[in-house]
Amino acid sequence: MKKNILIFPCGSEIGLEIHRSVKDSIHFNLIGGSSVDDHGRFLYKNYIGGIPFITDPQCIPELIKIVKEKKIDAIYPAMDLVIAVLKKHEADLGCKIIASPAETTDLCLSKRETYKKLESLIKVPKLYAPSDTLSFPVFVKPNKGYGSRGAKKISSQKELELHLENNNDVLICEYLSGEEYTVDCFTNKDGELLFAEARTRSRIMNGISVHTKPVEKNETFAAIANKINNHISFRGAWFFQLKKNAKGELVLLEIASRLGGSSGLFRVRGINFALLSLYDAFDIPVSILDNAYSIEMDRALDNRYKTSLVFDEVFIDYDDCIYSKEKGFNLDLMRFIFDCKNKGKKISLLSKHQGNLNEELKKQGIHSLFDRIIHILESEKKSAYIDNSNAIFIDDSFAERKEVKESVKIPVFSLDMLPCLL
Repeated sequence: MKKNILIFPCGSEIGLEIHRSVKDSIHFNLIGGSSVDDHGRFLYKNYIGGIPFITDPQCIPELIKIVKEKKIDAIYPAMDLVIAVLKKHEADLGCKIIASPAETTDLCLSKRETYKKLESLIKVPKLYAPSDTLSFPVFVKPNKGYGSRGAKKISSQKELELHLENNNDVLICEYLSGEEYTVDCFTNKDGELLFAEARTRSRIMNGISVHTKPVEKNETFAAIANKINNHISFRGAWFFQLKKNAKGELVLLEIASRLGGSSGLFRVRGINFALLSLYDAFDIPVSILDNAYSIEMDRALDNRYKTSLVFDEVFIDYDDCIYSKEKGFNLDLMRFIFDCKNKGKKISLLSKHQGNLNEELKKQGIHSLFDRIIHILESEKKSAYIDNSNAIFIDDSFAERKEVKESVKIPVFSLDMLPCLL
């Protein structure tokens, strides 16, 4: 039987990566939960909105209620503060919390405490007091925070004083000018570090690496990972970030007791951090299978849609729509066709193809995809063959769409409109 996993908050970058990682698993059923209706509402088929914020006293009672009503087996927290709070309340919640031990999640919230814990083992940033005589630039960042929020390069005493006036619990650090790296890690239930590999942070947006690729095998990264793993108790996915100083030495920036937002780079090589963490949490032995091919990842904003459309049949053109001689199959449209078949919607091919349409479809291996194959003359109107007012029409030709829209009064779609149907 599938385990019910509540992802909260499901619309964070981490929540979205968990969805990408686990949505096709036959062992876990994902339920998205959020305090704010964001992208998670569009992505998760099972979605619970309006959960109180983690700082609200009613959050834990509400989650306890959801756990009971939805028979939740585990909550997978997808934000640093949420991880720490829920891990402390694991016994109250009555289900597993997919995270490292509470002492670790608490430690990782505080950069100051993290540096104290590890300063005798690895290189950490030099920290300054506001009263120190400083050599600028310096770098300031909140002791508790993530995603580069509140982090800033400071170039003068006046700028520093202004920043400190407007921000609390700030660390004043040495400015690190070199390359920045993330090291994605996985530690199993027995404390064994099964994976630790570095990737670049070539382009960063809102603290998230949006262009990244693996660093060539480097024992320095592995050695740092092992030192951290030997002194802090992790379980499941975690990561740390490093940056080079002026001497080219790697200096710790932060550690997080969760998977990285761009750890999907390694997922497509075979290291699925979210799935590994889930299996491990349920005491299922795991191992790493790394394809280790060369790869890089670039990220950008994506779109998802919800519409009020209700239809039970699709009329679709063939030439330059499903298939073109230059580009082959339109993969988005083929995906949509199979999605319709999964949902029991009828697929009717309506084409003015020049030549033997049945032979063409057999040649392309898609003849059996269609419930109806309607082959008409070039001079005929497609609207005359659309006999279902609860249908939609897809065609690359504006003239055909216009004629169908005006005659049959059903929704019509060009190929660029497909995303709202997927």
